[in-house]
Amino acid sequence: PERFDVELDGVSFSYGEGAPLALDGVSLSVPAGTTCALVGPSGAGKSTVASLVARFWDVSAGAVRIGGVDVRDIDPDELMGCVSLVFQDVHLFRASMLENIRMARPGATREEVVEAARAAQADAFIRALPQGYDTVYGSEGVHLSGGEAQRVSIARAILADRPIVVLDEATAFSDPENEHLIQKAFERLMAGRTVIMIAHRLSTVAGADQIVVIDGGRVAER
Repeated sequence: PERFDVELDGVSFSYGEGAPLALDGVSLSVPAGTTCALVGPSGAGKSTVASLVARFWDVSAGAVRIGGVDVRDIDPDELMGCVSLVFQDVHLFRASMLENIRMARPGATREEVVEAARAAQADAFIRALPQGYDTVYGSEGVHLSGGEAQRVSIARAILADRPIVVLDEATAFSDPENEHLIQKAFERLMAGRTVIMIAHRLSTVAGADQIVVIDGGRVAER
């Protein structure tokens, strides 16, 4: 794709033959550089939208397009080079904090990793660890809170620097203080990018360019 708007065109999807439709004729358009918030009850199909944009599955009917190109026609490596994903469940590896962030862009310098961590509001707590950025996650009782792990995940996405960002319930585990820091990290991550954000908290979606209500696998309101 030469541009990075995202479009769902009459998308229907079910998770298996005979399974009920998780999405039923969903159409929505997210212009490049704007934020679309998806809201609605649990099980409405919001996370399915996120998964289809990243092409974890293929649609049963309709099409998902990036820059007017069907995601099924985009080389998988090319597609992953377009989309950053930040989920509520963050997977950290038994490696240094530096390497945990750098996995988003293996060729990144130490300075670039630290800059991404700073932008994600993660620099201070990483420096407070026993060996700072060289502290191995999971060693000697080194663990992070849900909100801290989330900010490491956001640092990865900032370092990856991809034009489309999908945030799936990314503030779900944060306490109020962490939520404030995560909001600041989001602002850095989202600047100038096309963003699809799934959230339950009003504070998270208030600044979106459009809010789409998904209910029962359909767009109920926009």
